[in-house]
Amino acid sequence: MFQENKDQKQESFYSLKNFLTPKLWEQLSNSWAATFYQEVFYRIDEKLFADLYSDKDSRPNVPINVLVALEILKSGFGWSDEELYEQAMYNLQIRLALGLHNLTEDIFTERTIYNFRRRIREYAKDTGINLM
Repeated sequence: MFQENKDQKQESFYSLKNFLTPKLWEQLSNSWAATFYQEVFYRIDEKLFADLYSDKDSRPNVPINVLVALEILKSGFGWSDEELYEQAMYNLQIRLALGLHNLTEDIFTERTIYNFRRRIREYAKDTGINLM
């Protein structure tokens, strides 16, 4: 079931900002990751990917903007899938860039990334439209 990501618009008590010193937060806020978040991540139109998901009531999808941004970061940094997953789990700059500000929230699994790629490939094969 497709569901648009609106979580990044609400700040949690467990936000990165609340667990870093003011100096560290300022440095993180002025890093490339904050620019990526505002100029790339925040502008990803998730609705373009809605056809990849069922209309039936089911578990909501992992946010599309996170998955698309992951692919951009993977390509830009030249990471393997394992490196990409590890960076998303433990690197504060990557978490900020992906809008994953809540440190207590579980994130996706590696399998989620593979399934998303498969859906995009199958959609492109069936429709001739490359969503990426």
